[in-house]
Amino acid sequence: MPRRLFRPEPPNTRLDRVVRLHVNIDHVATVRQARREAFPDPVAFALECEAAGALGITCHLRRDRRHIQDDDVLRLRAEIATLLNLESSLHPEMIEFALSSGADAFCLVPENRAEVTTEGGLDVLREKARLAEVVPALTARGGVVSLFVDPDPAQIAGCADVGAAFVELHTGAYANATGAARETELARLVAAAQESQRLGLRVNAGHGLDEHNVAPIARLPHLEELNIGFAIVAQALFHGVRPAVSRMLQRVEQATSTAH
Repeated sequence: MPRRLFRPEPPNTRLDRVVRLHVNIDHVATVRQARREAFPDPVAFALECEAAGALGITCHLRRDRRHIQDDDVLRLRAEIATLLNLESSLHPEMIEFALSSGADAFCLVPENRAEVTTEGGLDVLREKARLAEVVPALTARGGVVSLFVDPDPAQIAGCADVGAAFVELHTGAYANATGAARETELARLVAAAQESQRLGLRVNAGHGLDEHNVAPIARLPHLEELNIGFAIVAQALFHGVRPAVSRMLQRVEQATSTAH
């Protein structure tokens, strides 16, 4: 039976807030699928991440199954002890799987089959009718639902309208920018986090984050969770899984401990 030992806590109102690190393991499966081997095993990688202190595991089951496979999700559900966050598109096939997956949390994302990685946030306004059906259905299965969105006030308002518990702010534009442009993107994220909280939404963030750019994001107001994958998997090639996760945890802890 699945081991459900961890659930998202209520919003942290303490001054010394703790930001949870969730590790996205998709690109462990990318390496495996390059040769259609049985290794490296993303579930084994996830267990190492937990042992290093990660408080959740994220995976994206894409419709084209380019990395994570259905069985990976089921094995994760059976073996990990922390929160399992399943990223999913709104395609009916993927929602049907999500509903039966037993995941603790669901992050609804856009999906373009030609993209290398997720290229932007979900268009909540365009998908409002579908989300109004899917969000309650996933919630009824015991899942906490977040919507992966750009830091845009209209999109955030749409998240509140469809009953999502969380927004996950897309940090890709920030991660890809430099100099003054990065500061502009950071200001957008700060404003989006504040607006989310005002509307009763809880705040996560992720995409394109690494050891060099994570600190300002970790200090976003009301932030509860960071989802980071590729950078940790890449560092694990050189340093090992546990040291790679530990290094990222240290960056996050240092950033939040100096935020006050």
